[in-house]
Amino acid sequence: MASESSFDVVSKVDRQEVDNALNQAVKEISQRFDFRGTDAAITWSGEYGIEMEASAEDRVNAVLDVFKDKLVKRKVSLKALDVGEPRPSGKLFKISATLQDGLNQEQAKKITKAIRDHGPKGVKAQVQGDEVRVSSKKKDDLQEVMTLLREQDFDFAVQFTNRR
Repeated sequence: MASESSFDVVSKVDRQEVDNALNQAVKEISQRFDFRGTDAAITWSGEYGIEMEASAEDRVNAVLDVFKDKLVKRKVSLKALDVGEPRPSGKLFKISATLQDGLNQEQAKKITKAIRDHGPKGVKAQVQGDEVRVSSKKKDDLQEVMTLLREQDFDFAVQFTNRR
């Protein structure tokens, strides 16, 4: 009898890639002419937070655009970035953003429902903390589930890990 094969569905970003993108954005902001004299800056704010600031609302939005561009070039999904609205703070405008780390219960339920509704028979999906374990006796069924999840238009990023 064949043993069960499985993989985990997670929503995590490579923090090193995000850090590289942030450093590239800092460098571009310091060198670009249109950011001169605007006090534009982008920094880490805790483990998964990012803070952007500039002297005008359009400049802080431009900082955000530069950062998003750098994330895309480093193949980090923009769905993993939760961006707040620009807010005035003294003389500066600020935008706070957070990176998603792990699936919440609602997101995990969306994934398991998609697998139940559209996936092949004999595939089991169970929530384990902040990830979803998908298992089946047939590896081809697991490949089909991965394709199905990639095609779904979730409002969060998904990756596959722990293939066995």
